[in-house]
Amino acid sequence: MHQRFAHWGIFLLLSLTWGSSFILMKIGLESFTSYQVASLRLVAAGIALLPFLPKALRQTPMNKLPLIILSGILGNGIPAFLFCLAETEIDSSLAGILNALVPLMALLSGIILFKSPFKRAQLNGIFVGLAGVVLLFTAKGINTNGHWYYALLVILATISYGVNISMVHNKLQGFSSLQLGSIAMFFCALFTFPILWFSHFFPQFTQPDAPWRSLSAGLVLGVMGTGVAAVLFFLLIKRAGSMLASMVAYALPLVAVGWGLLAHETITWIQVLSMGIILLGVYLVNRANRVAPTK
Repeated sequence: MHQRFAHWGIFLLLSLTWGSSFILMKIGLESFTSYQVASLRLVAAGIALLPFLPKALRQTPMNKLPLIILSGILGNGIPAFLFCLAETEIDSSLAGILNALVPLMALLSGIILFKSPFKRAQLNGIFVGLAGVVLLFTAKGINTNGHWYYALLVILATISYGVNISMVHNKLQGFSSLQLGSIAMFFCALFTFPILWFSHFFPQFTQPDAPWRSLSAGLVLGVMGTGVAAVLFFLLIKRAGSMLASMVAYALPLVAVGWGLLAHETITWIQVLSMGIILLGVYLVNRANRVAPTK
């Protein structure tokens, strides 16, 4: 019983951590550009996981490093910039809703890129989830300023996440997420630090009205939303199994919408309905995982 409560405790903490990422991005964007917020997130995560880097490098064959770096770019680098750019024009709650597409994109990329076996029943979930997205894009008032097409950037980010998940599953089995994360985030930080340096990010903090609120949000976003979250996800898979870990996809949009309401963002009943349809699609895909393949 105690162990079960511990599993759900990790689940709730991970859901709150990842689900809060969207509103933290929005706070960061109050003072910084989208490129600065994304770079700050990646640099902070790389520094947070730096103590684990030496051991991870010793345990990793040299021929696997390019693939791990690519995993970092697909799983963290590209999505970080796409999400921040999208949230310059759309609400954080909408970004959180669309993020629920990640499990569906992981399944599709596995089938298309790696010829992974699939169940026909999983396709039902994919079509249901995509129907929820179509509803979001065809409904009026998708957000308050009408720049709904920025939500396409979030979908591109979920595709990048999905390709990375499939690649890790097919090409990087046997490596822990902490091992992969510390190496991947180090190189992401290395690649993106020049953006902070040359974009006049640091001189802002020599002024009397330095943007400490946005800086704090960016640091928490990187350390907790990227670094610590990777460790929590690894612990959840190890202790409770992949089924409970996959259920995080249900909780993230709920947390994101909750923060959106607290931040007085406009959330319509169409968005809530669309979120329900997308989550139903994710549920159908997870349910099909228990059925023998019929390919």
